Parts: sequence; C-alpha cells; structure tokens
Amino acid sequence: MDYFNKQPRIGLLSSANKEGKVDAAIFGSPMMLDEKTVVMGLGENRTFEYLQENPNAVYTIVEQGETIMDWKGLRVYLKMKEYATSGETLETYKKQVAKVAGEDAAAMIHATVTFEVTEIRPLIDMGQGWEKSI
Repeated sequence: MDYFNKQPRIGLLSSANKEGKVDAAIFGSPMMLDEKTVVMGLGENRTFEYLQENPNAVYTIVEQGETIMDWKGLRVYLKMKEYATSGETLETYKKQVAKVAGEDAAAMIHATVTFEVTEIRPLIDMGQGWEKSI
C-alpha cells in the first residue's frame, strides 16, 4: 500500500472494451484503501466507458533505475466492483481532489470507481515475486 500510494507518482491504467479494443491512460490519482481495494476518479472518457463493458484492468507503476534491470514497478490487476456518478461518495471525492489538485481537476471527475485487487505482479517478472520488485 505504501508503494502504491506514494506521491508524486503516475501510472498507466490499461483496460479493454467488450470487443477487446484496448485503451491506456496515465493517472496519478488511484489510491489503495486497503490491500484489496483501489479507488479513483474518472472523467466521462474512454477508460470509464470500457470499464463499464469489461470490468478488468491493470494499473502499472514504473520507477526509472540506472539500467533496465534496475527499474522498479508493479502491475496491479484490478476488477471494477462499483462506480458512482452521483451522490455523497462522488461529492466527497471531488472535495478531496479540489483540495489537492484544484477546482478545475475536481470538475473533470464524472465518477468514482472502486476496484478489487485481483493480482499483483512485478514490473519485470523473473520469478522474484512482486515484493522484491519495489
């Protein structure tokens, strides 16, 4: 959780629609609430559209090292459990974003999405396990 929530950081959220068309987008906002739960805000965009068709995604975090073998990172596999496009959860999330990133960033949020963590893998998998890749 500490590594996932470390700031500043960005990562790549990859998703696919029901036909298998892939989308990848950069986000810095996902937060891990506990070892099995990730929450983030999304605009009314392709990522949100695809997640409604296919709830599976992967969030990839990468930190540069001196050589490619020294790079750190994780692939966190996710499954969308629920989303909210109105109500208290969304408004609370927008207020938190406004404090950190400003009113313009908060205004772009269309939905809060809650994911279940289904698997964690190292960025470069050489059998070492994810714990040794961060």
